[in-house]
Amino acid sequence: MSDVIDIKGLKKSFGSGGNEALIFDGADLAIEKGSFVSLTGASGSGKSTLLYLIGGLDRDFEGDILINGRSIRGMSDRQLSEIRSFKLSYVFQFYNLAANLTVEENILLPIELSGRKVRDYKQSLDSLLELTGLADKRRSYPSQLSGGQQQRCSIARAVLTEPEILLADEPTGNLDKASGEEIMKLFKRLNEEKGLTVLQVTHSDECAAYGSRIVRLEDRRLTDAQ
Repeated sequence: MSDVIDIKGLKKSFGSGGNEALIFDGADLAIEKGSFVSLTGASGSGKSTLLYLIGGLDRDFEGDILINGRSIRGMSDRQLSEIRSFKLSYVFQFYNLAANLTVEENILLPIELSGRKVRDYKQSLDSLLELTGLADKRRSYPSQLSGGQQQRCSIARAVLTEPEILLADEPTGNLDKASGEEIMKLFKRLNEEKGLTVLQVTHSDECAAYGSRIVRLEDRRLTDAQ
């Protein structure tokens, strides 16, 4: 299997001078295509920061980050935008759904904003609504959904364009245990059935166990859990 994410000698800090806080100090991590990786570590250690760095949302770092063998360091804003549109997607703790749009409209929103043709995604949309258990909720608004249903809607929105990589930042952090398990099972299906590479940040040992690999962020380095 080839690596879809390759982090080499990553150094990252916040602040400057006497107020500088070092987050990463020579961190390395290679993630294989089709894997499901759970990233754990203490609060404030930099787990979410790592996801922002991988997606090029934060470009202030030393070392290198490669997506499918291409370094993001020298990429233009347009090139990074294309990667975020076609190669990777995010799912966050909070669902970020538009309250005035239905489930179907929320899922299709990135397609419309990118100028692509909605009709080209109809079959994929119907398939995802079935997969996420939202087929009977397609005309519902976020206020009419449970927290778990809203998160499933945000996941469907993230994977509609069939990205290779899904970056999930505490995706169950705002859910009860039962709803969180549903989300983890959905990630597992997407990983196994669609070959989606998943990198999730989590504080939960139960959620981390759904991954095929657990990586711990500790002492500014990334190491596989024993």
